[in-house]
Parts: sequence; structure tokens; C-alpha cells
Amino acid sequence: MAQIARWAREAPDKIAAHFPDLGISITFGELDARANRAAQWLISLGLEPGDGVALLMDNRPEFIELVFACRRAGLYYTPLSVHLRPQEVAYMLGDAGAKAIIVSPGLAELATALLREGATGEVPRFAIGEGLPRYGSYEAALAAFPAPTRLPERPVGREFLYSSGTTGLPKGIKRPLLSWENRNTPDWDTTWKSIYGFGPDTVYLSPAPLYHAAPHGFTIRRTIAEGGTAVVMAKFDPLRALELIERYRVTHSQWVPTMFVRLLALPEADRMRFDLSSHRCAIHAAAPCPVGVKRRMMEWWGPILWEYYAGSESVGTTVVSPQDWLARPGTVGRPVNGVKLHICDDDGNELPVGEVGRICFEGAPRFAYHNAPEKTAAAYNARGWASLGDLGRVDEEGWLFLSDRRADLILSGGVNLYPAEIEAALARHPEVAEVAVVGIPNEDFGEQVHAVIVPRDPRADTRALQASLEALCKEHLAGPKRPRSWEFAEELPRSEAGKLLRRILKERYLKPA
Repeated sequence: MAQIARWAREAPDKIAAHFPDLGISITFGELDARANRAAQWLISLGLEPGDGVALLMDNRPEFIELVFACRRAGLYYTPLSVHLRPQEVAYMLGDAGAKAIIVSPGLAELATALLREGATGEVPRFAIGEGLPRYGSYEAALAAFPAPTRLPERPVGREFLYSSGTTGLPKGIKRPLLSWENRNTPDWDTTWKSIYGFGPDTVYLSPAPLYHAAPHGFTIRRTIAEGGTAVVMAKFDPLRALELIERYRVTHSQWVPTMFVRLLALPEADRMRFDLSSHRCAIHAAAPCPVGVKRRMMEWWGPILWEYYAGSESVGTTVVSPQDWLARPGTVGRPVNGVKLHICDDDGNELPVGEVGRICFEGAPRFAYHNAPEKTAAAYNARGWASLGDLGRVDEEGWLFLSDRRADLILSGGVNLYPAEIEAALARHPEVAEVAVVGIPNEDFGEQVHAVIVPRDPRADTRALQASLEALCKEHLAGPKRPRSWEFAEELPRSEAGKLLRRILKERYLKPA
């Protein structure tokens, strides 16, 4: 990849990535050389341009070097969640057509389970380090290619990502490779660079898994490829994150709202003892952030929180600055990159300002889900406008406010109820840390509103808290929107990307067929 080759020439001793939990840092010179050697190895396996490799890895340097190696070898790479079950790995390997899988030493238990259940089939298997039975050694493989060399002129490889699958099996998004002749042209949207100020002086903190689309993109494309330095945590820990911001003078970071909740739950003495003055841009997305949580974060960190709404499908993006959000609390922004935003009914008709409907984008490059033409067709309406399946509304100035996903709507007595609206009312209560609202079966109304509450104090008197919440609902919500049943939990089920898994909350109330 031309970008890191440039930085390896201009600043070979500059750190490309710190892995503080592993005690490892890697320079641009080292990354460039390792990526070249790994690319030689991948090509030696007989992998042709456009073939695919699966990476089942936690946050470690080899993940990054293999990403750049695949790009240089003209290969697709598919990062897999380390929380997948063997049958899910088997599905994704088969669907992506991966011709090799590389695993981390920390995933030995899952790697062994994959073999036991035949999930990898005949796909060649390799492991970082030594000693994982029936997996080839990655280091031993690289030893056969001790020095960088000139590589064949191949297309530029790229990521082959899968959606998070919160409502079913993950869907793959596979885009064309960039030709060798255009290898110096970024194959990603560079608007992010100007909006958030990424560049060679960036020090970016990644508190999330690199196999997710957002942390992957921010770490690889917007930081390292731009000559900046990434600080990669092994896993999120709120106190550790603050410590690393201070230690490495972090300038940029990317979060999900549940991380904010955990940061705010720290004792005030811990929150205030770190110097965060270098931190000038904190980006968040993936799930709606309660207004109260975001306000408290900005009172603490200052007006540095940027928010965006988008998806791996890249059908459209909205962005909101801290200042614009403070003027319009709850908005997720306005469209960027010349894409137009529309709010439509079920028949594709555009709705008036203020009405809730399907969020559609016009003007972005068309995409397709891999091996799923029916799901691709469902993402587009008759006018060719694309949607991620979410609902929302716009105000008079075109600012977007999210409501829910279509699949999350509660239909009670013939009335459409939006969980996000109810959750926003419940989140006002000072004793509520997190809240989720779902529809569960009701013989008379079809569905009823069920609220799941995570108290700020785990020792809270839940009976008293419920009574207080019911009083709050009477004040702020119409009758049909008020929860009919309540549940108190220590945490909410979420994906590793921070998305609420409502289906898990609902499944326990579904009657067996």
C-alpha cells in the first residue's frame, strides 16, 4: 500500500501503532517491511488477486500488518468477530469464499473448537506464534521470506466486511478492488480527513475491536495511512482509556455510547485526575446516545464530541459537530458528500418535515450484499434511494433525528410505538444508567411495552425506582407508550460494536410454536 511505503521512507522510526497492553510498539519502517514479507507469503500460497483471507484475531500488531499485506497482494480480507460461535465462523468462511484463515494465540480455545466441529473445512489454517495444534505457524511461514522485495503488480486489496447481524445472519459487503494503475488513489472517502482533522500529527485511541468496521477504518485508513499514530487497546477499560489519553497525548478517539456510560460511572476523583488537554476530537456512532449522557460527557471533556450516522453499506452519512448538537440536542446531523436525505413512507412517498418514516439516501454509489440479491433489492426503493432500515425524521433545517429500526417498532392495539421515544423519557431519570424498550406479546393488544432498566446504583431499591419511573412516564408519555411491564438488569445485551440486541430481550417472552 503506497501510503505506508511513503511514511516508511519519510519517517521510518516514527511509531505507526502502540499496543500498550502488550508492551509493543511498531514503527512505520517495521510495519512496511513486515507487510511486504507477509504479502510475499500470501502470494506464495497460490492466492490470486481477488481471493480472500479470513482474520480471526484480537487487537495485536499482526492484524495491522496482515491488513496491509492483503492490500499489497491484491486480496480481500474479512475480519471475524472473536465472539463468533463455530457454526457462525463456518457460515462466514463459506459465504466469503475465504481461502485461508489466520488466528490469534489468545483465541486458542475457539480455534480448537473450530477444528473439532469442522468449521474451517479444508481451508488452510495458520496461527500467530507457536504451538497451536493443526495450525501452521505464521512466524515460521514469514521466516521463509526474510527480507522485503519487489512485489508483483496486482490490484489493491481491500476489506470484505460483514454487517453486525443484529437482526439475523451477517450480510457481506464486497466492493471492487482498485487497479494497480490507480494504487495511489485512496479507495475511501477522504471527507473524514477534513471534517475531523486527521493527519500526520494525529494520535488516535482505539478502545474497540479492530475487526469492527468503524475502529478498523479509523485505525487503518484515517490514522496509519495518513501518517498518524494509533494507540490500540486490547479491550476497553474506562480508567485505562483515560490513562492512555494522558500518556500518549491522544488527539482523536472513537467510541460507542455504552463506553460513555462506563466512563461516567467512574468515581469523580478518578475522572478528574488525568490530563486530557490534548484530546480535541472524540467521535461516536453505532448506537443512539441518550441526550443526558452526551451532555454530561461534554460538560466533562468539553465540546469535542462529534457524531455520525452511517453503515458499512456506505449509502449515506450524516455528521453533527459538538456545537450544532448543543443547539439541537438529539440530532445525528445532516448529510455530507453531496448525498441527499429523504424520509419516506412504506410506499416510497416522501413525508413532510417532522413526520417519522424510513431514512433514505439519494446519490451514493450503489452497493450489493454478497450472495443476497433479495436483501440488496429490499435496501432500495422504486426511486433507487437506499436505506439501512432505520426510521427517523428531519426538522425544518434538514437535521436528522433517529427514531428506531423498522424491525424494532412496537405495534400495540394498532398503534405504532417507537422505543427510542420511550427510552428517551425513561433516560431522564437520574437513577437510570441504561434503558431498553421492547415489545413483548400481549393477548389483547398484540404487543405491550416492556422496559428493561439498568440502575445507576446496582443496590437500588427497584420497587421504589419503578414507582418513580411510572410517575415520570405519566408526566411525559401518552397512555399507550407507557411500559406495562418492567425488568431490572445489571447490563443490557449488546454486540461488540455497542448495538443493543433487542431480539435477545424479546426472545425470552416468545411462546414456543
